[in-house]
Amino acid sequence: MDPLALTLIELGAVVFCLGLLARLAGRIGMSPIPLYLVGGLAFGAGGVVKLDGMHEFAHLSGEIGVILLLLMLGLEYTAAELFTGLRRSWQAGVLDLVLNFAPGAALAFLLGWGTVGAMVMGGVTYISSSGIAAKVITDLGRLGNRETPVVLSILVFEDLAMAVYLPILTATLAGVSFLGGLTTVGISLAVVTFVLMVALRHGHHVSKAVHSENSEVFLLNLLGAALLVAGVASAMQVSAAVGAFMLGIAISGATAHSATRILEPLRDLFAAIFFVAFGLNTDPSTIPPVLGWALVLAVITAVTKMITGIWAAKRAGIGRAGRFRAGAALIARGEFSIVIAGLAVASGVVPRELAALATAYVLLMAIIGPLAARYVEPLVKAFRPPAQEPARA
Repeated sequence: MDPLALTLIELGAVVFCLGLLARLAGRIGMSPIPLYLVGGLAFGAGGVVKLDGMHEFAHLSGEIGVILLLLMLGLEYTAAELFTGLRRSWQAGVLDLVLNFAPGAALAFLLGWGTVGAMVMGGVTYISSSGIAAKVITDLGRLGNRETPVVLSILVFEDLAMAVYLPILTATLAGVSFLGGLTTVGISLAVVTFVLMVALRHGHHVSKAVHSENSEVFLLNLLGAALLVAGVASAMQVSAAVGAFMLGIAISGATAHSATRILEPLRDLFAAIFFVAFGLNTDPSTIPPVLGWALVLAVITAVTKMITGIWAAKRAGIGRAGRFRAGAALIARGEFSIVIAGLAVASGVVPRELAALATAYVLLMAIIGPLAARYVEPLVKAFRPPAQEPARA
């Protein structure tokens, strides 16, 4: 068959199936990310049907998906909100980092994957899924709850931590020297600081540069600016994803709200292809040997996220049920964990088993997280100790 025809047929079939999977996820009340990953596993290397015609397109589309995910995440915050959230949540953020980075790193050392593997797996287990957390909070009607700002402030801290972590990871995977790594990190921190200062003082100029009343022009400006900034960031040895995130922060006000509305369908499409592409590159036969370790990690890091949320909410003076709701909202892992694992696997430095472990882990956590958030409050109420009757005279 003609290669172009084969690519179009395979791509059309995959996108159509993604729509069916998203519909199924919506009906059963869960994130579609696990289903996208399973779809990729079914049609990749070692899967039921191997798709050979769309690998090149899937790779480029996946990169665009990561850029759009991070751009839209940046649009959710202003620079002022980031600074405020950082001041409020830095203690909880540090606790979160220590408790949730350590299990993944320790397991990587135990499996003999070395320092680089430990750095990758630590990031996979550390970062919560902002997308799943936001969707769960919205779906359960908890936007106005007292614990929600606590959850969001921890997610903000994690996003800022990623702005530092990803360039370090990229330099490590590239095998640069210690001095070169320090240079890369220094450049990254300088760029992040510069963009945050520009966003604070001149964010309205950035917003004005991309804004247009014409939706077509607005979309082209946004997408072009995101790809351009991501490319320049990558050329400066700063993660392309971080560049897109910083651009999103610099866009504020009504422009940010309009940008979110226009980009959302495009982000959903390319992000779905990104998760499928990750699954395509993972051999399903490699998952059963690491499934036990994925379960161990899932249990440990679900507990450590609960501890983080409970401690942070308690410090904010929130009641018992709210503390457990905060912890449960942080459990899910998703897009960022797969981004980290994808960067590592693409570099060829880490073993292929790491991709399998990350896939199994994210599948478990993307399912456990929403379920825990939904049922934690009834469980807390069910096990609440009975109130003591007042003593009789």
